[in-house]
Amino acid sequence: MPERELHADCSRCAALCCVAPAFAKSSDFAINKAAGTPCRNLGGDFGCTIHERLDQSGFHGCVVFDCFGAGQRLTQETFGGRTWREQPRIAGDMFASLPVMRQLHELMWLVREALTLPEAQPVHGKLRDALARIDHLAAGSAADLRALDVDAQRRRVNPLLQRASELARASIKGRQDHRGAQLIGRKMRGADLRGASFRGALLIGADLRDADLRRADFTGADLRGADLRGADLTGVLFLTRSQRRAAVTSSG
Repeated sequence: MPERELHADCSRCAALCCVAPAFAKSSDFAINKAAGTPCRNLGGDFGCTIHERLDQSGFHGCVVFDCFGAGQRLTQETFGGRTWREQPRIAGDMFASLPVMRQLHELMWLVREALTLPEAQPVHGKLRDALARIDHLAAGSAADLRALDVDAQRRRVNPLLQRASELARASIKGRQDHRGAQLIGRKMRGADLRGASFRGALLIGADLRDADLRRADFTGADLRGADLRGADLTGVLFLTRSQRRAAVTSSG
């Protein structure tokens, strides 16, 4: 299987994330926007006219969003370079396919991360099979994508990801289990959290400054506003670019 792009390349996308989803006016978005309606900041070249000042303009949600390469794959492969602007009749299919493709690419990213873990060697074969299967599903038509049960695929892959995580953290004694925990605003500055599981945990606004988070598992954790300044993230597991951007990682 060829190496698949699992990071956004906006230059090869038809600005799908600026049109397909709805925005609700909040701390993440300065405006309300209906699904399928272009953002008022979208330029004629599919570029964002305020890209360099998104945060200052109240669009932090755009800063933290990552399509995992779904946008350019849909534009260039699924729709063969056609765009919703040039061919309005395909707009509905393009916009409905984006969240499905994004979830598939996110799953592929997680599986690929698991394959980098030497301790997870016992499940590498099954992980490679899963990666190939998900990539094959993502190569389907727009109709195939819209009919796909992504949750079923996630349920099929999650046990492998959990096993990979357990193998990677097995040598760390006394590791904490915070799976699905409500840790909003929790004070954990300087804590020894090596090998901890934060899978699906709510860490909104948590204070993790200077914490030891080596080999901690952050699969699906909500890190909005979590303070990671000074934290040791060496070998951290399944921490996406979106999660990093949502957290506080530097002063200023």
